[in-house]
Amino acid sequence: MEQADPMNVVVIGAGPAGLTAAYELTKRHVPVTVVEGDAMVGGISRTAEREGWRFDIGGHRFFTKVPEVEALWHEILPDEDFLLRPRMSRIFYDGKLYDYPLKASNALRNLGPVEALRSVASYAAAKVRPPKEDTLEGWIVARFGRRLYEHFFKTYNEKLWGVPVDKLPADFAAQRIKNLSLTGAVINALTPKRKQTQITSLIEEFQYPKYGPGMMWEAAADKVTAGGGTVVLEEKVQTVHWEPGRGVTGLTSVVTGGYGPGAGAPEATRTDIGAHKDYPADHVISSMPFSSLVRALDPAPPAEVLAAADGLKYRDFLTVAVVLPVEAGFPDNWIYIHSPEVEVGRIQNFGSWSPYLVKDGRTCLGMEYFVNVGDDTWNRSDADLIAQGGRELEHLGLAKAADVERGFVVRMPKAYPFYDAGYKANVEVIRRWIEANTPNLHPVGRNGMFRYNNQDHSMLTAQLTVQNIADGAHHDVWDVNVEEDYHEQGPADREADR
Repeated sequence: MEQADPMNVVVIGAGPAGLTAAYELTKRHVPVTVVEGDAMVGGISRTAEREGWRFDIGGHRFFTKVPEVEALWHEILPDEDFLLRPRMSRIFYDGKLYDYPLKASNALRNLGPVEALRSVASYAAAKVRPPKEDTLEGWIVARFGRRLYEHFFKTYNEKLWGVPVDKLPADFAAQRIKNLSLTGAVINALTPKRKQTQITSLIEEFQYPKYGPGMMWEAAADKVTAGGGTVVLEEKVQTVHWEPGRGVTGLTSVVTGGYGPGAGAPEATRTDIGAHKDYPADHVISSMPFSSLVRALDPAPPAEVLAAADGLKYRDFLTVAVVLPVEAGFPDNWIYIHSPEVEVGRIQNFGSWSPYLVKDGRTCLGMEYFVNVGDDTWNRSDADLIAQGGRELEHLGLAKAADVERGFVVRMPKAYPFYDAGYKANVEVIRRWIEANTPNLHPVGRNGMFRYNNQDHSMLTAQLTVQNIADGAHHDVWDVNVEEDYHEQGPADREADR
């Protein structure tokens, strides 16, 4: 009896979702090729490196309640490559730093007795007459009161998303603020307990690869290659081919030479820039932006599907990494900047993430700006951005501009899916068309599914997708929800809910 040809899978993107899928396929001896447009792996979870300094793009705590993901982390990297790091982050507001988790003495001292009483009264009023929760503003005010909302939520969220908070749907809160209430935070402040994990935002320590999260994905790419898979860099997917009745049949890429230093990647290595490459496939797992995937399909989907793709928007991101004497740093992993007079939204201290990211006697602060590709901040020169970073540090009183010895800029397009009023309907139109016409095309991960989620969520979507393809499972990958499904609940609860 003639043996059937082995199944061939192509994965688009070498971030956490794409490489997790590829690695799981190699363990099942399924031929797999990963096609990545950049000159390095890791996606937004990469670790950029410049002159021996390493930068975590956005800050990635390795904490999960999903045993499958936890096991995979330690399968990819040996235990000795992980550090156990203390969690510390604070809010900078009105010239003062607020501890987080809340500490009663710190909050009362910073707010002052009059404003503290006003905030409590505002919270009580919101409980008596809660506002509508159809916007992010309404959702937060209903749980914290208007005064605390204006102190600790409004400015930062408007920096992050670039629009008024009352124009954002409550879906942002459902993904990022769930299971945190003022009552719970106050109880935590008055009766602190070690080893808190029930509230995602209150975990006290986390694992972290000593050379940054990119270390994980560099090792994963090596394991894919060692397992017989192929990882191709510097090729951007241009066309995803499909046929009615067959679904996807393969894809065509174009050699780009990578995105270059602006995205924190090494210099391009390809000499065949502009060449096209064809990859036949029985299945395609895609972590490329959902909207870009639709536009790459050939033949083109119907007009309503293309319109839905064009309706999906993203928020972009850049980090200005500045080198300072170690004494100019701070103990936090990051500080949220709620001061409207500066553009910076959050500041990382990479030395607090890992001493292996910095050099002796120096630290590196990552100043994060939330932008749109092509706007004034995005287009500003690196030198101007570094100078701005120094001025804003001095304005905030965190360091002197003169202390900045060196600086680097890393730009990341499409860092955050943007949830506007129409995003759910647009995603649903695209999803249903793909399921009906190209069932062997499998979106995974943050950008691939247009889901504002964490790294472990992206990995889980990839793991379940591989089980569907290779093991005959029937998981609905779209049901995975990072906060509700596996940060707040343990595995026994998840099984009971299925």
